[in-house]
Amino acid sequence: MEKPVLAIMAAGIGSRYGGLKQIDPVGANGELIIDYSIYDALAAGFRKIVFIIKHEIEEDFKEIIGNRMEKNAEIAYAFQELEQLPPGYRIPEGRVKPWGTTHALLAARETLTGPFAVINADDYYGPSAFKTIHNWLSTPKKNDDRHHFAMVGYRIENTVSDHGSVTRGICEADDRGFLVNVKERTMIEKAPVGARFSEDKGETWSDIPAGTLVSMNFWGLDEEFFPEAERDFTAFLNANLPVNPLKCEYLLPIEIDALLQNGRADVAVLESEDVWYGITYKEDKAGVEKAISEKHRQKLYPTPLWK
Repeated sequence: MEKPVLAIMAAGIGSRYGGLKQIDPVGANGELIIDYSIYDALAAGFRKIVFIIKHEIEEDFKEIIGNRMEKNAEIAYAFQELEQLPPGYRIPEGRVKPWGTTHALLAARETLTGPFAVINADDYYGPSAFKTIHNWLSTPKKNDDRHHFAMVGYRIENTVSDHGSVTRGICEADDRGFLVNVKERTMIEKAPVGARFSEDKGETWSDIPAGTLVSMNFWGLDEEFFPEAERDFTAFLNANLPVNPLKCEYLLPIEIDALLQNGRADVAVLESEDVWYGITYKEDKAGVEKAISEKHRQKLYPTPLWK
């Protein structure tokens, strides 16, 4: 059995931060959020990291992140570009938005040939999540007619921002600990108990109880995912290009839910008690810095992070 690999989706990092050189450190010694994810992954047993980026940020990314990591792990790169489409499809005129997280993974298909975990570059997931997913990926799976995948689920109250709405995959699991469905919600806000979401730009709201599991794009997959995603990408384009050619995105929760509903996969839900941190809004940064500083004070991380 091949050893698990960590894939980090970072193709959108330049556009979100106005240029890669503008990424803000959150640690006292200049550490970025991605540094902590890589540190936790290595501590959990991952030894190879695949960065999924765009060619236009390659030089900056290697200078700021990639080159530093070569002394710690085996590093590989995959490149997500708009023109990576099935035969017969063209980029819609005026389209600049990436095709989404499932498309990002398809761009890394040649480098991910065994079990792998996938995360966002700009989310802090916590040490226990990496240990849990690494252990799951390292365990042989049943050889039957289903694909066997996993996700790390976080409690909704541990993933919302104090400063605005966020997008999350709301998950339902059965009593065996397997995912039943995942629904992407694009306008979730913090509430006195748990959170709430709106589907009509804030006209009406629905409660999300505390303890509800959400996806933070931390999945455990393997190479069997790619033929499914490639086939479904064509169906996605056929359904969405006519109605939303400039902004439709082929997101991982969409593909995972399709596999679930068609009975082609089961997804084990691996719960994490860790608190997620990320900088969705500039006002979030102070809270992230404070949380990271406290983790260093408690000796959960060495200071500086990399010796």
